[in-house]
Amino acid sequence: MDRPRQLLYKSNMQVSDRPAILNYNLFGEPGDLPDVVHCETIEARSKLHDWEFAPHRHARLHQILLIDWGGGRAVLEDAALPLAPRTLVNVPTGAVHGFSFLPGTEGWVVTIASEMMDETLEPSEGLRQLLSRPAVFPADRTTRPLMEQIFAEHAGRGYARAQILRSLTGVLLGRVARSLSDSETSAGKPGGSGLFQRFESLVERHFLEHWSVAEYANALAVTPTHLSRVSRAATGQPASRIVEERMIREARRNLAYTNLPVSRIAYALGFNDPAYFSRVFSQATGMAPRDFRERVMGARVET
Repeated sequence: MDRPRQLLYKSNMQVSDRPAILNYNLFGEPGDLPDVVHCETIEARSKLHDWEFAPHRHARLHQILLIDWGGGRAVLEDAALPLAPRTLVNVPTGAVHGFSFLPGTEGWVVTIASEMMDETLEPSEGLRQLLSRPAVFPADRTTRPLMEQIFAEHAGRGYARAQILRSLTGVLLGRVARSLSDSETSAGKPGGSGLFQRFESLVERHFLEHWSVAEYANALAVTPTHLSRVSRAATGQPASRIVEERMIREARRNLAYTNLPVSRIAYALGFNDPAYFSRVFSQATGMAPRDFRERVMGARVET
């Protein structure tokens, strides 16, 4: 196998003996995608790895999968979700994900660089916030023909190929965002405001620095009270809880997908005292870090 192909499949290596969650770009390199988007069938890569993809994440890539036939199971963060025909999977940048496909499963995977999403998505429209949520949901009737168009254009070398790919991929992102928005609306969840979206972006960049709500408010040029009011309107929770949940989500990832000792996870998350980290985690989740890890491992053995 040539080196680019080896790197392409590197993200499928098992993580049980790894000290940290595998974190790769598509080709295992720090650079951008070698094309506008990357397209591949589920079968093309899965057959080489017995239809199993160990949990990992991509630092700068967003993936959208469409299951056309077959199915299996997806692991998104710490949730195990069934996959069925005509199902879409949204895998945001940085989300821990893994797959166990039924042999013979057919479908498509479109991989989009974060930089292209920045160019495509208008910040004021709120799509970035929706698309940052890992999800499995039914595909509407427009999705399959759209995927076929993207793959056909990707395989060709016609004039204006890059522009057409960017446009078609923008439509796909819009369709996914609409589906996610519809599911939130049916569940009674509001879409949030521009200020809240900027707050979420800041949290993503600075949560390991343990910024206070006052520091986030200062960066957004609002008062802490107003920031919490906006946060409650968008999610029903104060700003402090949003910050804490992001930290706890990262802790859960590391406990579920690495063999790092709890103390090392605590230090990696910016805590000076592992005992204090354990108290924070226990208060947020109702169980100690080691108990959470044992529960996750036990669930995997059962499945």
